[in-house]
Amino acid sequence: MTVAVAGRPPRRDRYRGRLMSDSPTATAARHSAGLVAVRPIRTFHPRRGRVSTRHADALAALWPTHGLTVVDGDRTPLDLGELFGRAAPRVLEIGFGMGESTAAMAAADPDRDYLAVEVHTPGIGNLLALVGELGLRNVRVACGDAMELVHRLAPGSLDAVHAFFPDPWPKARHHKRRLIRPDNVALLRQRLRPGGILHCATDWPEYAEAMADTLAADPGLRNTYDGVAPRPRHRPVTKFERRGELAGRPIADLVFRRAVSTPADRGPGHESRRAG
Repeated sequence: MTVAVAGRPPRRDRYRGRLMSDSPTATAARHSAGLVAVRPIRTFHPRRGRVSTRHADALAALWPTHGLTVVDGDRTPLDLGELFGRAAPRVLEIGFGMGESTAAMAAADPDRDYLAVEVHTPGIGNLLALVGELGLRNVRVACGDAMELVHRLAPGSLDAVHAFFPDPWPKARHHKRRLIRPDNVALLRQRLRPGGILHCATDWPEYAEAMADTLAADPGLRNTYDGVAPRPRHRPVTKFERRGELAGRPIADLVFRRAVSTPADRGPGHESRRAG
């Protein structure tokens, strides 16, 4: 596991930018490893925020054992069994905000392991603080581009992927930055085991429609409902969900399952046994 920091930071802003994959520390690591310096299309916009004493203390105490810095271009396979120290169902949580919902789900489901990835340092600090306060052993926290992390995961290694309230990027010229787009969906589907779940949620109606179309177009995914899913009880209410409801925007949950076997999984050139 990559250790980005050690010891108590002398200032609260020490971690600001230090954990990011395009920070000076991560950039140096990328160059020293001889990784290709190709900047991926970002699906997020880094936000600034205050790193409180509580967050800084949690980062200093728990990042060395619970943290992972995502380095752009790194394709070293990530062994989830080694990362968590056991064999268990795995959930990838993409963009957890301040981490309250991730911590709540992990606490309610201790037999599952949660790999949570975010770019917002105060959110990372807050989730680590909750991990310490609740004594959670089934959470690991990654900082960086989620799709760069996904590249390091083995095919079929995940039981579920959660993408709750990703940035809608409403302007047409920014749609290429959306998380749920065909190339990303194909990669996420490949990392799911057969029968694994890709669960997305948004409060942005246009994005919900685009999400539904993109997910339905993937040949290896099947909608588990006829359209939008009922709000699942296991998903805690998030800050973004509350904001959307206050603004009068409907909440859409989309729950798709990876098919057991499809032409997309078998790859190009596959021929049916009945052929010929």
